[in-house]
Amino acid sequence: MELDLLAIGAHPDDVELTCAGTLAKASKHGYKVGIVDLTQGELGTRGNNVIRAKEATTAAKVLGCFRENLRLPDGHIEVNKTNRLKLIQIYRKYRPKIILIPHFGERHPDHVHAHHLCREAWFYAGLRKIETTLGEKKQEPWRPHNYFHFMQWQEFEPSFIVDISDVYEKRVKAIMAHKSQFYDPKSKEPQTLLSQQSFLDFVEIRAKSYGFKIGVKYGEPFYSVEPIGITDIFGLKMFKG
Repeated sequence: MELDLLAIGAHPDDVELTCAGTLAKASKHGYKVGIVDLTQGELGTRGNNVIRAKEATTAAKVLGCFRENLRLPDGHIEVNKTNRLKLIQIYRKYRPKIILIPHFGERHPDHVHAHHLCREAWFYAGLRKIETTLGEKKQEPWRPHNYFHFMQWQEFEPSFIVDISDVYEKRVKAIMAHKSQFYDPKSKEPQTLLSQQSFLDFVEIRAKSYGFKIGVKYGEPFYSVEPIGITDIFGLKMFKG
């Protein structure tokens, strides 16, 4: 199966919190969309790997996308040859046109390491002399056309903002599919930064803030290291002050 858009997160729920609206919108428009989680999030304070896997599956169904987990050890996303090859196999298997990856400036070390792993695998996946197989079959080289950074804890000046107003409720539903991690007054598990109601308020405020910047209700910001070309200047969405 070849994908149009593939989002990669260090942990289950990373993608939902950052670019679920963009995935939902792409799926709504008929594009083939996927998620790859690098770890099972087994070091998380709340839930466990079994619970989180079920939640991740539910969220993927909400977004209308495929999902896979590489099962790298949580807290130990190392940028090494073995892990690069695992991700190169994924790129060559699904041949996505665009990948969405963590930004390089982040609070969580796993997110920083995930960025560098995704970025290095992106480049090396296009080199013919780096050989990988899927089952018994040799894979052909494939480098996704573009990669864009999504925003997690730290903010950056976005290169572009996607209008997700028409799929925002689906985004919220996908986030809340990870119910072990977020606000639940009935939960008896330890409280974390993410399990507070104020964190969900923050997530909504950020989406509103970036939506406001382009004159829509909700938006998701992305960063590109390369210039972005457009074919129609009149198709731009801009703040109307």
